[in-house]
Amino acid sequence: MVRVAALVSGGGTNLQAMLDAQKAGRISSGTICLVVSSRSGVYALERAAQNNVPAETLPRKQFASQEEFDRALLQVLERYQIDVIVLAGFLTILGPEVVRRYPNRILNVHPALIPSFCGKGFYGLKVHEAALARGVKLTGATVHLVNEEADGGPILLQKAVEVLPDDTAETLQLRVMEQAEWTLLPQAVEMVCRKEGPLPR
Repeated sequence: MVRVAALVSGGGTNLQAMLDAQKAGRISSGTICLVVSSRSGVYALERAAQNNVPAETLPRKQFASQEEFDRALLQVLERYQIDVIVLAGFLTILGPEVVRRYPNRILNVHPALIPSFCGKGFYGLKVHEAALARGVKLTGATVHLVNEEADGGPILLQKAVEVLPDDTAETLQLRVMEQAEWTLLPQAVEMVCRKEGPLPR
């Protein structure tokens, strides 16, 4: 069975979507066996506890450099023998050492249709604010593999979501999560786990 780590920074709604998909059998080739949070006290950690998934907290600001953070993260991932990493609302950039260690095994969900509204500085509500400011009629979500360029890796899945005339960034964010992110992310996790298989130990 492929061992999956979910990296989180907030409420963990995408983590919950994966846990629910695992229970329902929609993720059957992998199992979520670690949650790593970049912040302490976030609700994603409570979700991990409720589902008996081990959790670790690694605040980026506790490390003097990106390299130190990456080394600490890799040590945690190796301790739990992780095969696949899922960035589920993780607001800390991964350095090149982590990306190189897990080629084609790191997934990210982005709340827009890449290449629109993506790259450095586009995360969370900022993405939806930008979509509304541009006046687009369709937005959506993308799950892609992670490389060393922000939101630049190969696209696995995308789903479009309609922008309504009275939308705020908050209402649009919720609709994109409900209609796209929570569906696409479990599908992509299953795709990658089925294709890649466990890492040789």
